[in-house]
Amino acid sequence: MKNLNFIKELRSFLLLWSSQTVSELGTEMTSYALIIWIYGQKGTASSITILTICSYLPTIFFRFIAGTLADRWDKKRIMLLTDLAAACGTVTILVLYSFSALRIWHLYVINVLLSFMNAFQTPASFVATSLLVPKKHYTRVGGLQGFSGSVVSILAPALGSCLLAFGGMKLVLACDLVSFSVAFFVLLFFIKIPEIEHTEEKNKEPFLESCRDGIRYLRDHGALLHITLFIAIVNFLAKLGNDGMLSPFVLGRTGNDQQVLGMVQSSVALGLLAGSIIVTLMKTVRDKSKVVFVTTAFVFAGNVVQSLTLSPLVWCIAAFASYVLAVIMNANLMTIMREHIPLEMQGRVFSAKDTLQNCTIPLGLFLGGVLADYVMEPFMTADSPMQKMLSRFFGSGNGSGIAVIFFFVGVFGIAISLSRLKKPIYNDLMSSRILERNIDERNNCI
Repeated sequence: MKNLNFIKELRSFLLLWSSQTVSELGTEMTSYALIIWIYGQKGTASSITILTICSYLPTIFFRFIAGTLADRWDKKRIMLLTDLAAACGTVTILVLYSFSALRIWHLYVINVLLSFMNAFQTPASFVATSLLVPKKHYTRVGGLQGFSGSVVSILAPALGSCLLAFGGMKLVLACDLVSFSVAFFVLLFFIKIPEIEHTEEKNKEPFLESCRDGIRYLRDHGALLHITLFIAIVNFLAKLGNDGMLSPFVLGRTGNDQQVLGMVQSSVALGLLAGSIIVTLMKTVRDKSKVVFVTTAFVFAGNVVQSLTLSPLVWCIAAFASYVLAVIMNANLMTIMREHIPLEMQGRVFSAKDTLQNCTIPLGLFLGGVLADYVMEPFMTADSPMQKMLSRFFGSGNGSGIAVIFFFVGVFGIAISLSRLKKPIYNDLMSSRILERNIDERNNCI
């Protein structure tokens, strides 16, 4: 009976979530196929890196504006329009490919446009989920979303490879369009997203002033701002460490053994899957901020473990455990945001939070590459007293410099995560929540 009540309470969300997962699988298969196509055309890693940058930066730059519009406009309409834009991008690629006119720069331009649309899709989807889901199920829903993401990350390369072998790029693109159609028509005809009533004063508020509301809200709610800035530091360190440098680390340590890399990456995907299942089934934790800090410390411990060994088995175990805990951390973080941000402001505040915590990622990736290629890797191959001392712990040769980076990133990440436990974040969050509730009750009485 309990399970039936759970399904009934989340019926609309489950329908939206499952259909969007199908569409996401189609999109990821296309992304996988295009990466293979680009590498076949150009044969360089930088051509793929540029594609990633084109997919990422516009979303960060336009997220503030998009969050304000997501709060003001109809969420369902925004999601439908952005999905339609994504489908138009796929159709454009299919047409160009069919006439042998597809060029790499076409994909860069299309990805920039799709990333711009994603800036609107993400906050609208975040608020829509909050409107469709009862508060008691926020953490469980975070687990379900993580579960679908991990399943897609596991299935997309395998299915994409099969479709490429069976019918080529055209079949992959056609399947992507079919998956889009499923998600689009389910959202259009079967999902009703409740609307938030806005006061007349809010509707008349200048647009630019409204864009700043997200930053002001975080500034006025110190606990949420502290957590956001903490995640910004975590993202920076993660890209310096195994989240951004895992592939060159494994390939360098193993003499370019792609099978070992595949094993480690599969362990990451399985960790995401297992973590999502755990979050979906586990009971809601009272002090979610403490869970965020403790699990993050253990995630960084994975960097330390991987840096001190040459065993692929240990790398796989550390990767699996780290990403199980990363899912638990992220689900609790999202629940904190949903619980402590008013529904009518979630688009703006989520966008402000997302921009602040993600702006450090490109810097982490860039600095990680520079440190590895031009500082630590050359240093660990040179003969010096310090190199000899470090080589006792991290070995020498290719990959040893990245191992040193992993170790210090891990130690610093553990230290900063555990230091946050001394801050009364939970009490600050609850005090802020009680204060807002009292203000709302006073306004209602007036």
